[in-house]
Amino acid sequence: MALYRYVKKTGRKQPRTTHSQFNSRLISGLLVVVGIFFLANAAYPIITYQLLVSPRFANSFVSPSTEAAIAQSFGTAQDKSSGVAQVRSSGTNNDAPALGIEIELLDLTKANNWFPESSSVFEKEEQSQTSYFLSIPKLGIESALVVQGVDLKKSLVQYPGTPSPGKFGNTIIFGHSILPQFFNPKNYLAIFSTLPTLKQKDEVIINYNEVTYKYIVEQMIEVTPEDISILAQRYDDSYLTLITCVPPGTYLKRLIIRARLIKI
Repeated sequence: MALYRYVKKTGRKQPRTTHSQFNSRLISGLLVVVGIFFLANAAYPIITYQLLVSPRFANSFVSPSTEAAIAQSFGTAQDKSSGVAQVRSSGTNNDAPALGIEIELLDLTKANNWFPESSSVFEKEEQSQTSYFLSIPKLGIESALVVQGVDLKKSLVQYPGTPSPGKFGNTIIFGHSILPQFFNPKNYLAIFSTLPTLKQKDEVIINYNEVTYKYIVEQMIEVTPEDISILAQRYDDSYLTLITCVPPGTYLKRLIIRARLIKI
């Protein structure tokens, strides 16, 4: 009779294969590529704006209390009755609100945080909730809501105290912007993201109280957040000013689109 002895074979740790090493390197490489892609995706619009787009725009003076700054902001114009340009500044450095004070600490989706010193004015205007619609055919913006309110996530906002569309003076509207690749004309957080692509003679259409007003872009100005000459009023004609932040996705400067009413 044969005798048998059964011996359990001890397990050995399998050596790491070349295949698994290749997979690890592939995953690491893909993660690096994805990271570089997202970084470039954010940086590219800012760099191209600074190099190619920003040089197209004029720069207004930084001293907003001077008539020279206001005249440059609006361009040359004469009063239709007396031949003298009528200019009224929105204030001086001491009593006028400045755009973007403490922008790093504020929620700029709230309009009153763009103009901190006039928050109470915004609150009064918000109660009235006067509204109308703005379209920019070139940008695909159609019937965007404009209110005299505060929340830029829900609409464009007209600066308090500026005249209604069609009246003499400077109607000021501002809106939010993000990186242009996320532009969506139906999303008010992104609605002005492609505003820098406008050029002179482009059209801005406003429908107010069932009347259609057409404005033609005349000037595009890039200013610092402290330059309040853009808030000035001049009554020789009907002006429209659109304001957003640039470069895209940042709050470093303000882009000012100045347009003038024409007959349809």
